[in-house]
Order: sequence, then C-alpha cells, then structure tokens
Amino acid sequence: ESQVGNLSLRRKSMGMTDPIADMLTRIRNGNKARFKSVNVYMSQMNMNIAKVLKAAGYINNFDVVKDDKGYPMLKITLRYPDTKRKVITGIQRVSKPGRRVYVAADSIPKVLNGFGISILSTSRGVITDQEARESNVGGEIICKVW
Repeated sequence: ESQVGNLSLRRKSMGMTDPIADMLTRIRNGNKARFKSVNVYMSQMNMNIAKVLKAAGYINNFDVVKDDKGYPMLKITLRYPDTKRKVITGIQRVSKPGRRVYVAADSIPKVLNGFGISILSTSRGVITDQEARESNVGGEIICKVW
C-alpha cells in the first residue's frame, strides 16, 4: 500500500479534535475558491448547522453522500448571487473545544448589527441568535456567519 494511503488511514483513526471548525474551514475555503459544493464529515452537529445555514439562506442545499471508502459525508452546495458577490463573506468559530463560550438569553451578541447570524446550540436544538432571543433561551455560541 502507498505511503499516502497509510497517512490517510492513520489520520482517520486518530480522530479530529474539532469537526465543526473543519466544516467551517471547508465552507470558507470553498467559498473563497467559488466551488459549487464542498464535502464535510457527517455528524449530527454538522447536519444541524447545515440546516440552520440553509434556513438562513447562506447555502443552497445539503445532501448525505458516500465518499470513496463508503463513509457518509455531508455535501454542502454553496450559494452565490452572481459572479462578483458571495453570500457568505465571513464565517468564524466562536466556541472551541479548549474554550467554550456560553451566553444567557438576554446577552446574545448581534453579528454586524443584525446583518449576520450567530448559530447557538441550546436546549431547543441548534438555532440562530434571533430564534434564541425570541424563545428566550441561552446556550453555546458555535459560530458567527455574515
């Protein structure tokens, strides 16, 4: 077997410390390179984040596909209004494995004065900052998108 094959197997078995940051980075890089879609690792959290991004209009769609080894992947179809502009101008991880960031319902920060969104993990599931304010729940700020 080739050396590259061994490295990819080793990386897979080691596990990833922050799959959410990996997903956001793949979206950020794919968006910068104007890719039609990006593949990210499948997890319940990544799927929930993709649902929120789709509902907020930042991505066109997402599907569950299998990679060449048969592992399920999340295929995220990126969205561009035209050839010059991008829907996602920035996407940033807030709460990290080494430093979790929690907020109360009354102190959820606005992103770009309300032009962007924060995605929160709450007791009501993964929702936007606006939905969290409306239902008066706090939680962990996963990321900011604008």
